[in-house]
Amino acid sequence: MKIYDCTTFYSEHMMMDVRFSILNKYVEKFVVTESLYSHSGKRKKLNFDINNYPKFKNKIIYLVIDKEPNDLIEIEQNNVDKRLNSIKRIELSYNYMNNAIKDVAEDDLIILSDNDEIPNLDSKAFLNCKKNIILFKQLFFYYKFDLFYDLMPWFGSKACKKKSLKSFSWLNNLKGKKYPFWRLDTFFSRNKLINLEIINDGGWHFTNLKSPKDLYEKFNNFGHHDEFIDSGITIERLKYYIDNGIVFYNHFADQKTQNKWNYNYKLKKINNELLPKYLVDNKNKYKNWFS
Repeated sequence: MKIYDCTTFYSEHMMMDVRFSILNKYVEKFVVTESLYSHSGKRKKLNFDINNYPKFKNKIIYLVIDKEPNDLIEIEQNNVDKRLNSIKRIELSYNYMNNAIKDVAEDDLIILSDNDEIPNLDSKAFLNCKKNIILFKQLFFYYKFDLFYDLMPWFGSKACKKKSLKSFSWLNNLKGKKYPFWRLDTFFSRNKLINLEIINDGGWHFTNLKSPKDLYEKFNNFGHHDEFIDSGITIERLKYYIDNGIVFYNHFADQKTQNKWNYNYKLKKINNELLPKYLVDNKNKYKNWFS
């Protein structure tokens, strides 16, 4: 079985270096897509340069999305429409990935992640897994490699055999829940699955490892950019959150009734035992990204 690691890219150079370095010995090919348009629809320059990763160059398949989706909704002052258009742009990036895997074997494994979601392919549970569909339950880190968000697990990386892949959007939308065999509704649902394995030591999600300026740009262009703009959070406020290790986004907030942007949860600083061995061994290389 060969493994194909698929992800998207915006401007996360350091994180891609970490990703390639950790996964290189397991992966047959890295599939990287980058669009000329942000999730908010702004035209952007291409930031990925395969020559920056000479050690991994022969393994990288780099795909450029040079157009907008054909079915964008005409925006009137409607945040729902803005978000739907963001989803359409993300789905277009996923659709491009099909070009890279169309000739892979049916039993080869396709992994889909954001580039800051790194699956643990050393996990014994993963190595012994016989299921066709796999979800990686990941530890959640903010701003720095050693600042741990302990309140919630993160089901980031998701994988399946090529023969089970309905679409990349379908794979991305799978939830971290396994259903028992006797549930009749599993026979009629695309997303309620019994042939699924959850890897409990499934890796790491290193989110928002950026400068305040770069983080501000990210939030102004990601899928929920409309909510961030409405929050009024400034670069200076982001610097305060980063410097003090505070999570400001409430992942548990009710979507309709609660303000998600004033959470103020203090992160936990952790020791090396929870981190990938590569990061521990190369701590000096990434010293600016440890607290």
